[in-house]
Amino acid sequence: MGIIKKFYITKFKKERPKIELKNISLSFGKRQILDNITLTVREGEICGMLGPNGVGKSTIFNLITGLLKPNFGSIYIDKKKINNVPIYKRALDFKISIVPQSGGVFSDLTCYQNLNAIADLVVREKKNKTFEVEKMISKFELDAVKNIKAKYLSGGQKKRVCIAMALLSNPKVVLMDEPFQGLDLLSTSYLQETIVNLQTEDNNRCCIISDHAAADLLKISDRAIILANKKVIAHGPPKELIKDESAKSLYFGDTFNIN
Repeated sequence: MGIIKKFYITKFKKERPKIELKNISLSFGKRQILDNITLTVREGEICGMLGPNGVGKSTIFNLITGLLKPNFGSIYIDKKKINNVPIYKRALDFKISIVPQSGGVFSDLTCYQNLNAIADLVVREKKNKTFEVEKMISKFELDAVKNIKAKYLSGGQKKRVCIAMALLSNPKVVLMDEPFQGLDLLSTSYLQETIVNLQTEDNNRCCIISDHAAADLLKISDRAIILANKKVIAHGPPKELIKDESAKSLYFGDTFNIN
């Protein structure tokens, strides 16, 4: 299964920011995690987020979802400041959804039951609930495992269930924390194609994806950022980013390539 990225969103979305973090700083006690971070993710964009362990990638996701509040700075979605907006209202009103790094499914529930549990919360027209669940099962090719408990699914199957659960609310912001972790080559390729299709299906949806599988991530990203030393040290389209001297010295090294 090949990955086909037919287009890259670069310049024509510049004036339509979806998510903006402005001058964000965050500390846990005396340990500073983020220092005056500013970044923008545009509508329709797939934005990759890379950096060493512990640099604050998951922290940025927690700030966007509302699990954490910054010590300083502001967070905007659709140009509306959301610092004091609670988690549930961010999910419902700003249509934010997250695919977590680990877990994300109820182990003792079947694939169908997992999706149905989320549909109970996010599908407002209850008469459409069964249709929406079945649509996700078909979309992610889960028919063969729909009645199997999640704890018996492969890593790739669990990841597809997680993404299907995240999409039931028809989100406009999708956050994915290390989606390629532990996947084999075929599952990685399938997931890459799935993510690109999310962009194709909804031109206004943006995805932010954090992963250590840099080559796999950059192949599907319109733009990416590198976090290091508590800051954004480089950002740009993948082919430009890997040539950036700061990115090479602090993350990629001299031999990394995505061709």
